[in-house]
Amino acid sequence: MDEYDYERTAAKELKTWKRAMQRKQPLLGVIARQVQSRINRAIPDKVHEAITSAIKQMTRAVCFGAEFTTSRVLQSTSLQERETKIDSKIKLYSRTAAVEGAVTGGAGILLGLADFPLWLTVKMKMLFDIAALYGHDVKDFRERIYLLYIFEATFSKQGRRREIFPIFRDWDQYAKALPDDIDKFDWKTFQQEYRDYIDLAKLLQLVPGIGAPIGAIVNLRLTNKLGRMAKNAYRLRRPELTV
Repeated sequence: MDEYDYERTAAKELKTWKRAMQRKQPLLGVIARQVQSRINRAIPDKVHEAITSAIKQMTRAVCFGAEFTTSRVLQSTSLQERETKIDSKIKLYSRTAAVEGAVTGGAGILLGLADFPLWLTVKMKMLFDIAALYGHDVKDFRERIYLLYIFEATFSKQGRRREIFPIFRDWDQYAKALPDDIDKFDWKTFQQEYRDYIDLAKLLQLVPGIGAPIGAIVNLRLTNKLGRMAKNAYRLRRPELTV
């Protein structure tokens, strides 16, 4: 496929994604939310605490740490070349997450709980690599905040995605207004949305006998979903796709 055709295809995919991001919360989503609340009450406190602690550690590492910033920023090249490399990264990280999920899912509750921070690390490293391949320097604090919004949009209910979409769409203006104090970021919503989204699937990963296959499938699919969200969120910042 030549570059012109590739950009046309990418623009169509981006248009579909934009519509999906702006859909209203479906009735089934409201019902699912009520079911999720009941499930949350049944999940042991130590599972909730493990997830919340892992998210706090991850967000702190994303915003202040240097361990994710080893990727070289890809300079001038075609969109097709960028996204060929990005698709390879998504496959690599999804498979890595699947293997890690299978190992910890089949090893009992202690290693199952240890899966949370390990999987978060895999996902965030993937996002940092994707950002660099799209030409964005993640040493910039604002670019790291963009990554967190990608993460949140992936693992949130539809109503929250609708709230995040204007941030993606108007990022240049939004970034200028970001506070210098990172603690003013809405960590509470970020953590709660992710925890509510992921709890049931990760709880099943702790069940003896089925934890390994569920851990592999959950990690594979959700890491892949995060990669697709990142692609479109960054496509939205590509002038050749948004004219």
